[in-house]
Amino acid sequence: MNRYNRRLLVIWIVIFTGFLFACSRKLTPSNEKEKGQTFDRSGFNYYYVEGISEKFLGNSGDAIRNFEQAILINNKSDAAYYQIAQILCSSGDISNGKRYLKRAVSLANGNMWYLTMMADIYYQEKNIDSAIYYYENAVKYFPEKEELQLTLGSLYSEGKMYDKAVGIFNSFDQKYGLNERSTVAAVKALMEDGKYDLAEEKVKALIKEFPEQIMYSGLLAEIFRSNGETEKAKSVYTSLLENNPENPAIQLAICDFLISQKDYNELFLVLNNVIFNQRIKREDKIGLFARINENEDIVKKKCDDLIIDLMVLEATYKEDNVVPLLRADLLVKTGKIDEAEQRLEEIIKKDPENYYAWEKLLLAYNQDKEYELLFKRGEECATKFNRSFLAKVLFANAAMELKKFDVAIEELRKAEILAGNSPDFIIQVLTMRADVYYRMKEYGKAFETFREALKQNNDDLTVINNYAYYLAEQNQNLKEAELMAKMVIEKEKNNPTYMDTYAWVLYKRGKFREAEKVMSQIMSLGNPADAEYYEHYGYIFKKLHQCQKATEYWNNAVRIDSTKLYLKEEIINCIK
Repeated sequence: MNRYNRRLLVIWIVIFTGFLFACSRKLTPSNEKEKGQTFDRSGFNYYYVEGISEKFLGNSGDAIRNFEQAILINNKSDAAYYQIAQILCSSGDISNGKRYLKRAVSLANGNMWYLTMMADIYYQEKNIDSAIYYYENAVKYFPEKEELQLTLGSLYSEGKMYDKAVGIFNSFDQKYGLNERSTVAAVKALMEDGKYDLAEEKVKALIKEFPEQIMYSGLLAEIFRSNGETEKAKSVYTSLLENNPENPAIQLAICDFLISQKDYNELFLVLNNVIFNQRIKREDKIGLFARINENEDIVKKKCDDLIIDLMVLEATYKEDNVVPLLRADLLVKTGKIDEAEQRLEEIIKKDPENYYAWEKLLLAYNQDKEYELLFKRGEECATKFNRSFLAKVLFANAAMELKKFDVAIEELRKAEILAGNSPDFIIQVLTMRADVYYRMKEYGKAFETFREALKQNNDDLTVINNYAYYLAEQNQNLKEAELMAKMVIEKEKNNPTYMDTYAWVLYKRGKFREAEKVMSQIMSLGNPADAEYYEHYGYIFKKLHQCQKATEYWNNAVRIDSTKLYLKEEIINCIK
């Protein structure tokens, strides 16, 4: 923007700000003296208007600096604090944004915008009680704002304050009569409170008042279903379907009902109609089949039928880039990784630009430990979609497993750039980089990288676990490693990977009986398929002078992982 245009914008902002001064003293700085104090009004106005100008131009840092200068001149300006809070929150700095907003609220506790913004922040933080508190205050100051009351009612429902919620919704029913918004909200609150009789009474009143609205009959069926009255629910759904055979909402609702009742034979009859019903949105069909894919019981009992239906769905949406992935997902879920990989390769051959297919293919190769194929396809994907963080990470993982460490380090460098300010992505990169350095036998760099990751998040259990394990492997800082490994299993019990690390650290510290107890717990969780557990247990039994058990576990390790042939020598030496 040239300086002339910027000047016009500033003039417009000055006019606009003046309008706000005149119209809403709650949103802008007061022109009156604060408790007998005076301040440099012209200086304040200059910095405040400059702050608004920079904010409009997208220069957040300059805007904040100007607003802070305005606050130095007049520290009673709620509007300046509010402006800073808005900028910080929009940039993701919620903690500091909330701090500035609290100051604005303390200076003008009757400002609707401040109160609702504070409530929204707490709601995003899943602090329902605090969100309710601020909405209650907003309603107190602005009782005529019905939207605030309805939002408060919804918050009461979410906070399980059902009587208060229903009280608000009923007041709207008394004022406006039965209606879709407040009456339905009251019904749902009553259902959540387990008061199905009252919910049923309200819905039947809605049906009587609006017989043409089939959604209310669907809500009645939902009440019956939630109350365990399945026959009544089925009767309502059947009637709805007979009278409205093509209605998309009814067909989808019946599918959910049949899933909940495990009536899979009937479900697959309805699914045929769903697939060919053009009134049902593609997104809703995808969502339904995705939910079915996630239902282990359906997959187990009706896998073949589900595959056929997915193939029919694919034929219905031939040019779609998401629908074909549903069958691949199902194949992965049922352990048919090879078939899934073949299907995904077919999709990519037909549509090389289908990033979602590439992503799933790389994940399948990674899961199947097909590192040669993962390296080849990972390099193609990471080049073709060079903004994909996942592609670079998976390519790096394949390179690491194939001992192409220079490639792995380079791809992780690129991935770190793509990670931006995402803590989870950054930690993932650092953890993998530490692993690469460790495999390169550059242990100092590996441990330094682990410490860097812990600076990002010292509560990340994966980082702590891996760090502790590698320290144990190198017999370094074993006391620290034991404390870390113990802390991990205390936070996440019954995780065999974490338990194995703890047992191995105990073994390294010479606490063989304690280590044996932990390994015994791992085995009690089921027959693990990880050869590492059996190998470690064998070494522990050897130290306990129980060679027969040691050789038994080492043999299991070799059976699971044929690369552990070095254990054959351990077995021979132990028997001697």
